[in-house]
Amino acid sequence: MNITFIGGGNMATALIGGLLKRDFTAAQLRVVEINAGNRARLQDEFGVQATAELAAGVAGSDAIVLAVKPQQLREVATQLAPLLSGQLLISIAAGIRAADLARWAGSQKVVRAMPNTPALIQSGMAGLYALPAVSKAQCGVAQTILAAVGSTLWLEDEAMMDAVTAISGSGPAYVFYFIEALQQAARELGLDADDARRLAQDTFLGAARLADASEDDVSLLRARVTSKNGTTERALLSMEANHVKQHIVAAVHAAAARAREMGDELGKD
Repeated sequence: MNITFIGGGNMATALIGGLLKRDFTAAQLRVVEINAGNRARLQDEFGVQATAELAAGVAGSDAIVLAVKPQQLREVATQLAPLLSGQLLISIAAGIRAADLARWAGSQKVVRAMPNTPALIQSGMAGLYALPAVSKAQCGVAQTILAAVGSTLWLEDEAMMDAVTAISGSGPAYVFYFIEALQQAARELGLDADDARRLAQDTFLGAARLADASEDDVSLLRARVTSKNGTTERALLSMEANHVKQHIVAAVHAAAARAREMGDELGKD
């Protein structure tokens, strides 16, 4: 199986690195990248062929991963259209709906994917949706590519991709935001910056691992840490009084709404 990446940024880099760790060879992977510096970096780091020429890059490919910005996807898909002959198209561009990409590229062989930045360390989470014309084997190809950098979740309804974008696509930023707040509080309480960072990050990492390892709901895990009249209860009561949970939920809804807006805006004829 030969795979071409169009765009050589961070996510393409993560996917290439993950595939090479999954027994793919550099000869099976190719990158189309207009930036000469990025081409040189990818060739040096992974030994893959990198070119600025679209036609040369996609020739002989079985799957094409579109790793460009959403605003660039229509132009790239239009340029791809005359070069396609049944290859699987996998888009990782936020907001762009599969039907719009299929219309621009003149092909229904489209899988839409929404990975997130922890893919950079093979700990990502990606939602995937396939148009009906995509074969079971091609779905397997998409699964192999995205699973190289983390977990996957297949969706039957593409409308749910906006929720995936809001939860896991944007989610790492929410986590970083909360860690920032813990670090700030630690510094205000007298800890130095290095200790504040270590306490906040390791606590978050440990709690996430505990939640992942447990079969219990996170609400039960939270309750077990919360002693009556204790320090944790006092902190959580403060958060409840300030409607922290409601604000987080509202923020995620806002992100999902923006994902829908992007689909509407960027998918216009």
